Amino acid sequence: MSDAPIRITTAGSNPQADLARRQRRYIISMTIRTLCFIGAAIAGMAGITWLWPILIAAALILPYVAVVTANAAYTRTDDLPLTGGGRSDRQLGGQ
Repeated sequence: MSDAPIRITTAGSNPQADLARRQRRYIISMTIRTLCFIGAAIAGMAGITWLWPILIAAALILPYVAVVTANAAYTRTDDLPLTGGGRSDRQLGGQ
Protein backbone atom coordinates (compact mmCIF):
# COMPACT_ATOMS: atom_id res chain seq x y z
CA MET A 1 0.00 0.00 0.00
CA SER A 2 1.04 3.55 -0.61
CA ASP A 3 1.83 5.83 2.31
CA ALA A 4 0.35 8.79 0.45
CA PRO A 5 -2.89 10.05 1.97
CA ILE A 6 -6.12 9.66 0.01
CA ARG A 7 -7.69 12.97 -0.86
CA ILE A 8 -11.43 13.35 -1.02
CA THR A 9 -10.98 15.43 -4.19
CA THR A 10 -9.47 12.42 -5.95
CA ALA A 11 -12.14 9.96 -4.84
CA GLY A 12 -14.13 8.31 -7.60
CA SER A 13 -17.62 9.39 -8.49
CA ASN A 14 -20.82 7.53 -7.72
CA PRO A 15 -20.90 4.28 -9.80
CA GLN A 16 -24.47 4.94 -10.99
CA ALA A 17 -23.56 8.48 -12.09
CA ASP A 18 -20.45 7.17 -13.83
CA LEU A 19 -22.48 4.52 -15.67
CA ALA A 20 -25.10 7.11 -16.70
CA ARG A 21 -22.35 9.41 -18.00
CA ARG A 22 -20.78 6.60 -20.03
CA GLN A 23 -24.14 5.53 -21.46
CA ARG A 24 -24.96 9.12 -22.42
CA ARG A 25 -21.62 9.46 -24.25
CA TYR A 26 -22.22 6.19 -26.11
CA ILE A 27 -25.76 7.11 -27.12
CA ILE A 28 -24.62 10.51 -28.42
CA SER A 29 -21.85 8.89 -30.48
CA MET A 30 -24.19 6.28 -31.92
CA THR A 31 -26.77 8.95 -32.76
CA ILE A 32 -24.12 10.86 -34.70
CA ARG A 33 -23.20 7.61 -36.48
CA THR A 34 -26.81 7.02 -37.49
CA LEU A 35 -27.07 10.58 -38.78
CA CYS A 36 -23.89 10.00 -40.82
CA PHE A 37 -25.46 6.93 -42.46
CA ILE A 38 -28.68 8.80 -43.22
CA GLY A 39 -26.70 11.80 -44.49
CA ALA A 40 -24.60 9.54 -46.72
CA ALA A 41 -27.73 8.03 -48.25
CA ILE A 42 -29.26 11.45 -48.85
CA ALA A 43 -25.98 12.80 -50.28
CA GLY A 44 -25.70 9.78 -52.58
CA MET A 45 -29.23 10.22 -53.88
CA ALA A 46 -28.66 13.96 -54.33
CA GLY A 47 -25.51 13.31 -56.35
CA ILE A 48 -23.07 14.93 -53.93
CA THR A 49 -20.25 12.55 -54.76
CA TRP A 50 -17.63 14.06 -52.47
CA LEU A 51 -19.76 14.05 -49.30
CA TRP A 52 -21.16 10.53 -49.02
CA PRO A 53 -17.76 8.74 -48.79
CA ILE A 54 -16.74 11.05 -45.95
CA LEU A 55 -19.98 10.35 -44.08
CA ILE A 56 -19.61 6.57 -44.61
CA ALA A 57 -16.02 6.72 -43.32
CA ALA A 58 -17.18 8.68 -40.26
CA ALA A 59 -19.96 6.15 -39.66
CA LEU A 60 -17.43 3.30 -39.81
CA ILE A 61 -14.98 4.97 -37.40
CA LEU A 62 -17.54 6.22 -34.86
CA PRO A 63 -18.25 2.84 -33.19
CA TYR A 64 -14.59 2.59 -32.16
CA VAL A 65 -14.60 6.18 -30.92
CA ALA A 66 -17.87 5.60 -29.06
CA VAL A 67 -16.54 2.55 -27.22
CA VAL A 68 -13.24 4.20 -26.32
CA THR A 69 -14.88 7.38 -25.02
CA ALA A 70 -17.58 5.45 -23.16
CA ASN A 71 -14.96 3.34 -21.41
CA ALA A 72 -12.59 6.20 -20.67
CA ALA A 73 -12.02 6.52 -16.95
CA TYR A 74 -12.96 9.76 -15.26
CA THR A 75 -9.92 10.70 -13.21
CA ARG A 76 -9.35 13.58 -10.91
CA THR A 77 -6.02 15.29 -10.43
CA ASP A 78 -3.86 16.04 -7.40
CA ASP A 79 -3.05 19.61 -8.38
CA LEU A 80 -3.08 21.05 -4.87
CA PRO A 81 -0.29 19.92 -2.52
CA LEU A 82 -1.17 18.58 0.91
CA THR A 83 0.05 20.61 3.84
CA GLY A 84 1.69 18.94 6.79
CA GLY A 85 -0.65 20.58 9.31
CA GLY A 86 -2.92 18.92 11.81
CA ARG A 87 -2.59 17.64 15.34
CA SER A 88 -0.38 14.61 15.69
CA ASP A 89 -2.36 13.23 18.64
CA ARG A 90 -5.48 13.02 16.40
CA GLN A 91 -3.85 10.94 13.65
CA LEU A 92 -4.82 7.31 13.18
CA GLY A 93 -2.11 4.69 13.37
CA GLY A 94 0.09 6.76 15.66
CA GLN A 95 2.45 5.37 18.28
